[in-house]
Amino acid sequence: MRVKKGFKARRRRNRVLKLAKGFRGRRKNCYRRANQAVERALNYSTRDRRQKRRDFRALWIVRINAAARQNGTTYSKLVAAMKKAGVGLDRKILAELALAFPGDFAAVVKSAQA
Repeated sequence: MRVKKGFKARRRRNRVLKLAKGFRGRRKNCYRRANQAVERALNYSTRDRRQKRRDFRALWIVRINAAARQNGTTYSKLVAAMKKAGVGLDRKILAELALAFPGDFAAVVKSAQA
């Protein structure tokens, strides 16, 4: 007797097609194409979660460097001075200070250099 898989297979296919919602062409409604597209999309999303962290760190460093140069130092000298002075601010907070509160950032630079 032939086994058609029925409910289980339909549920699995529908799960994949639901993930493929919004794709263009046959990739959204053809199970085989959708399965390939979803698999690739999930791989990219895993990779890009890590990439996003790198991109943000690079952005923070650029912002800190720009603000540090306005205060008469460079990023590398500032980070070294902060480490030596024991100032425990991370790059995310420093970048936020540099962007939103330039006066406070200048105070941090002065305290690190003192």
